[in-house]
Formats: sequence, structure tokens, C-alpha cells
Amino acid sequence: MFCYQCEQTAQGTGCTKIGVCGKQPDVAALQDLLVHQLKGIGFWGNIARKNGAKDAEIDRFLLEGLFTTVTNVDFDTEAIAKILRKGAALRSKAQALAGPYSGAVPDAASFSLAADTAAMVNQAEACSIANVHADLDIKSMRELIIYGLKGMAAYADHALILGLEDESIYAYMHKALAATLDDSLGLMDLVGLSMECGQVNLTCMGLLDSANTGAYGHPVPTPVQLGTKAGKAILVSGHDLKMLEELLKQTDGKGINIYTHGEMLPAHGYPGLKKYAHLAGNFGGAWQDQAKEFSDFPGAIIFNTNCIQRPSDSYKDRLFTWGLVQWPDVAHVEGWDFSAVIAKAQALPGFTDNPGKEILVGFGHNAVLGVAGQVIDAVKAGQIKHFFLIGGCDGAKSGRNYYTEFAEKVPKDCVILTLACGKYRFNKLDFGDIGGIPRLLDVGQCNDAYSAIQIAVALAGAFKCGVNDLPLSMILSWYEQKAVVILLTLLHLGIKNIKLGPSLPAFISPNVLNFLVENFNIAPITTAEADLKQILG
Repeated sequence: MFCYQCEQTAQGTGCTKIGVCGKQPDVAALQDLLVHQLKGIGFWGNIARKNGAKDAEIDRFLLEGLFTTVTNVDFDTEAIAKILRKGAALRSKAQALAGPYSGAVPDAASFSLAADTAAMVNQAEACSIANVHADLDIKSMRELIIYGLKGMAAYADHALILGLEDESIYAYMHKALAATLDDSLGLMDLVGLSMECGQVNLTCMGLLDSANTGAYGHPVPTPVQLGTKAGKAILVSGHDLKMLEELLKQTDGKGINIYTHGEMLPAHGYPGLKKYAHLAGNFGGAWQDQAKEFSDFPGAIIFNTNCIQRPSDSYKDRLFTWGLVQWPDVAHVEGWDFSAVIAKAQALPGFTDNPGKEILVGFGHNAVLGVAGQVIDAVKAGQIKHFFLIGGCDGAKSGRNYYTEFAEKVPKDCVILTLACGKYRFNKLDFGDIGGIPRLLDVGQCNDAYSAIQIAVALAGAFKCGVNDLPLSMILSWYEQKAVVILLTLLHLGIKNIKLGPSLPAFISPNVLNFLVENFNIAPITTAEADLKQILG
């Protein structure tokens, strides 16, 4: 195997024996084969679109296939093999939709899928990332585009579950997948496609924002309990709000309290979800601490998106997955019937009453812009000197204490915006307020980078300047492919001077990195003290 799509890849170069995430070589091979197959579907789908033909089933399969290969989603070989068999049928359908074609057909668009899972694993050897392209820079840009597509697919999938989709997203996905097979495209062609990926992802994050707020209302500032309430318990980890809503409906009145974990924390700010009295609080911290935290959760646990780790035997028998998340020998919930999860929770002891600290969530763009006048006045009066967006993915690798230290060292006349699970490095600290404005504003999940962008654009409009001219600095942490596509979105918007860590992507070649530095002044984090001094002068 060879995989370097996440920040924690082995020795900063690539996982070759087993994934740091827990991915086994056969899983890695099948995921490589699935990406290869998706490129072939994109090849035919792109031709079909040029001829005015498209198909909803094919389009939606792109989301399913790409999201399946995101880090920490699917670790089950048979589940991936099932998706590959579905993909083989849909690639034939896409080819038929494209109509007669006389040009050269790449292997991804023509290979015959092996019959059984073991044979698929062997077949995947030719699809390894190591064989994508001989030129290091072309390979780097192709992989950047693929990882951007994976992240975008995750967001588009969440929006689709809530009933919203956008043709421009599907059209770009087909075009970009096909482009990764086109040897006539040079480095700058691929750079243009990666910037377009960021542009389309802005549409995608806006779509998901509309889906979430349309279904559950705009988030409002809400205190979230970190303690426990007496009663049976279910813990929900992931990002999907619709799954949480369905579980809340099915547990209403049954004496079961629902707790959020990881990226589900922002759910407490949505009026349509917080109305359920048994949405009791948040348990634990970021995703990478689950192995030591879940043993202490006396109820059922369910994952609804990426972030799952190898489960410990201490809680594996009460663990469930849903959606595209799967782990071998862990119970998987198909569809919307959570009766098995509920039954497991009812059979377990649950919590005693033990109130704890409260933290605030719910500072999406609607909430922050609702007090924009107060914020602008505070800036003009010199009460607020600078804004820092400190957020992104959390992870287990050393170096991430930087983000805690940075937040702690931010001067008291500055405001911190945060989003995604990176906030768990400091969101339980007391930062106080500036004239009634909390110094720490939790904007939401990683996809709520859209909210942060809207806030920045509104502030730039108010001060009649560009976003890069604002007293705003972005200190970002990354782990997986959703962070990659958010970075591409920020670059598409022309945002410069981003500090990125804890390490730079292994898949970025020196020449591509140099391009990003020269054009966007991206820089790796150093120390909290040195970076603050450089930013604030």
C-alpha cells in the first residue's frame, strides 16, 4: 500500500505497511481501485455532459464513492467491494450515456472489475498512488484535486441527505475526475482546476449551509452542558444533522438522553435540534480521544460520518455505524431505523446526574452578523485589535499543542473565531469577553468555514477594504480531505498569509509548495510566540 492523503501519514511521507488511521493494506487497495473506477465514470460522464446527457444515479454515486475513501470512513473490505460492483454497473451506464466515442479510452474507463474481493485487491496494485504519474509535480496536483473532490463530496452528501443538490457540483466532479486521466494537461492547467475546485466548494458549502439552516434554523448562541443527566444514554459522533434529528425523534419520551461527540457539538445551537429536551449535552473531546473516552460512556455509541478509529473491546459491542461509515464486525444501521441502537442503550446502565461546566456554541454567520454593528464599533473604538480564526482538524500527532498555546497567548483585546474539531484544543478555557462580546466564538463544524467566510466578507464590506486588509489572521490545522478542499476555497477567494500546520501535506511537491508560497504566502506554523509576534508586529 501507499497512502499519504492525511496529515498523520507515517514519517510525513506515506503509509506503506498499515495506515496510521488503522487502514489495512487490502482496504487501501480497494479504495485506490474505487478512485480509479470513479475517474473512469468521470471520463464517460464528462463526455455525456458535453453531449447534453446526465444521470442522477451516476452523479450521486460520485458522492458515495469519493466520500467512502475519505480518511476514517470505511474500513470494511466487503462494504467497499459492494460499492465497486455498483460502480462497475454505473460506469457502463455512463459509457452508454456518452454515446459513440472514437478517441483513446484510458484504463480507468475500460477495465473489467474482478469477480471477488481478493481478486479486486490484486487488481488494485496497478492503481496505486505511486503509479499515478511519473512527474512529481503533475502527480502532486492530480492528488490535490482528488483530495479536494473527496472533501467536497462529503459536504455534498450531507446536503443531499437534506434534499439539496447542485448541478454545477456534479458537472465539475465529472470534469475534474476526467482531467486526472488527461496527460495533455500541464501543471498550470491542473492548478487552474484546483482553484476551480475551491470555487465550486464554496457553492457546495453554501448549499450545505442552506440545507442545515433551512431544516433546523440558524444557529443561536447556546450553552452546552459538559456534565451528565440521570438516565440511559446514546452518544452520537460525526457531522450529519439529519441522522441526529431522526434519533432524537425516535428516542423522545423513552428516558434516553442523547449526547454529542466531536463535530456533533455545534448541533446544540440549531433551534430545530435544541428543542428536544433530551439532547442533554456533549461528552468527551475530539475524535482522536475516542478509544480512551468511549470506555467510560455507559450507553450506546453511533458514528454517522468519518472519524471512527479501531474500536476497543471495552465498547465495541455497543458501537454502531451509519451511512458510509463501516468497521468490520461492528453493527451497521441501514436506513433510518435506530431501534437496535435504542434497545442497546436501554439495556445499559446509563448515567447518574452529574452537572458540569457549560460552553457556548452557535456563533454562525447569522448570529455574528446580527451584532455586527457592535463588533464594528468595538474595532473602531480600539477595544478589538485583531481577529484570529484558529480552527480546523484535530489529530493525535505531536505538535498540536501549538494551537492551545496560541489561543492562550492571544492578547485580551483580540477575538478568536473557531470551527471544526480543532477547537477541542482550547474551547473549554475561559477567554472572557470584550464589552459583552465573547472572545471565543464557536462558528461550528468544518463546513461552517462558509460562515467564517461570510463574516470576513461582511467585515471587509463594513470597513471598505479587502479581506486580506482586515485585522484577521487564519491559523489552521488540517488532518484530512475536507480540510484540503476548504484550503482550496480560501485560496480561490484570494486569501493570503494563512499559517498551516502542524505539518505541510506530504503530497505537495516542492515546486507546488513554492507556487503556493509565492502566490498566497502560505507558511507553516513555527511557535505560538514567534507567530503572534510576526502577525501583530
